[in-house]
Amino acid sequence: MDDERLRRWRLVLGGGEADGTGHRLGGADLGMDGALAAVYEGREGRGGGLGASAPRVARWLGDIRTYFPAPVVQVMQRDAIERLDLTRLLLEPEMLEAVEPDVHLVGTLIALNRVMPDRARESARSVVRSVVAELERRLAQKTRAAVTGALDRAARTRRPKRVADINWNRTIHSNLGNYLPEKGTLVPERLVGHARRQRAVGREVVLCVDQSGSMASSVVYASVFGAVLASMRSLKTSLVVFDTAVADLTDRLHDPVELLFGTQLGGGTDVNRAVAYCQGLLTRPAESLFILISDLYEGGVREEMLRRVNAMTRAGVQVVVLLALSDEGAPSYDRENAAALAAMGVPAFACTPDAFPGLMAAAIERRDLGRWAEVNLSAPGGGAGP
Repeated sequence: MDDERLRRWRLVLGGGEADGTGHRLGGADLGMDGALAAVYEGREGRGGGLGASAPRVARWLGDIRTYFPAPVVQVMQRDAIERLDLTRLLLEPEMLEAVEPDVHLVGTLIALNRVMPDRARESARSVVRSVVAELERRLAQKTRAAVTGALDRAARTRRPKRVADINWNRTIHSNLGNYLPEKGTLVPERLVGHARRQRAVGREVVLCVDQSGSMASSVVYASVFGAVLASMRSLKTSLVVFDTAVADLTDRLHDPVELLFGTQLGGGTDVNRAVAYCQGLLTRPAESLFILISDLYEGGVREEMLRRVNAMTRAGVQVVVLLALSDEGAPSYDRENAAALAAMGVPAFACTPDAFPGLMAAAIERRDLGRWAEVNLSAPGGGAGP
């Protein structure tokens, strides 16, 4: 037990005279130590740093996949890119073939899309495609089930037009107080049922996504969710991305990989311009859901942006503001703008991808979203509204 504890401390402290363990590493531990030192010690001479050598980085990527599980590999890759400025090496096909795909890497590749050479483009698409496929496997069915259930519940009526539309279980439950013991019967004073299903679209959904650099993970998740929602006939789904300009990518929702390569991460932010464009897409305000995904750092006209959101809510649009759609925890955001939105009844909070289907259901049913966030999203900054 003591030897194992010393071994672990030695790997954490990185060796040298200051670690105080006196423990010598051997075998695979030496390789593990070198892989860690390359990123976290940052000194040449005992394996620190990766330099600008693509072959050396490729070997390192192979080493960390050998020594560590996939979640740890993803963290180390991200740290290496940020600490050692390896971004340009990701433009090399051999680098892309060696990395462990994850959402953060996809965000980096999308940001590099405009400068990516042709020889790296297909490798980059392969990485993005694998991540998107995994996200769809994890999230698509849950989203469809939540949205379908919410639409069904929203269609309930107290005045079903046909006997076939009556939900007898709910009708009986709602009228238990009207039971007549002497008659052995229940008087159905209130009928509960479903309105007739219409072939027309049940809701209009507009996803409006900030594509500034800090929102990279949110852009990835929003693109996947947009594609899933667009596959549902009961919804009319639009997806708009923005920085200082606005791009409508609705025509790419059938292919989330193509959609992601249509975004352009980085640049400034004009929330007002994006909201103005999206207002024009909402043809049935009372049956519309507008989801703004942004950290709310406004580079446009703040007062006009707030007026537009207020006009939407007054017209009957269900407005949702997500400060982030990711697993990264509490985001940085403009607290003044978030507080102004909350004052007009539009709470702003961060949402995890796994919670997003439940959020969609709550929004479709027009439940109190501030209360929903408090109950379903535990982290105060990363969940509940400001």
